[in-house]
Amino acid sequence: MNFHTRKWVKPEDLNPNGTLFGGSLLRWIDEEAAIYAIVQLGNQRVVTKYISEINFVSASRQGDIIELGITATEFGRTSITLTCEVRNKITRKSILTVEKMVFVNLGEDGLPAPHGRTEIKYVKDQFTEDGLSE
Repeated sequence: MNFHTRKWVKPEDLNPNGTLFGGSLLRWIDEEAAIYAIVQLGNQRVVTKYISEINFVSASRQGDIIELGITATEFGRTSITLTCEVRNKITRKSILTVEKMVFVNLGEDGLPAPHGRTEIKYVKDQFTEDGLSE
């Protein structure tokens, strides 16, 4: 799993216990997962369909730098399934895991549409395919 997105836990992200508010973290995850799905499917029209059990493993506090890791685990005809882990950037201690997130690819009519993808596309491969490198 690649960890690309990093967030700095600031005072406005905290709950009354002084730890990272779960709602803030879930917003970050949903946004990052949507961006990942958009890049993988090559379409800006994707929607969150399903998020499985969210397992909060440990707390994060003000000043922590956390990183979000997302990877595709399955490609359906109109969907993509992802898995996610959030961890402390410095200690590598897991903060949260989400086993399954499903995003649906939409056509211009707003209905599910086939995307034709079957495997993860990496940035280096996208540039080579498009003739933008080498």
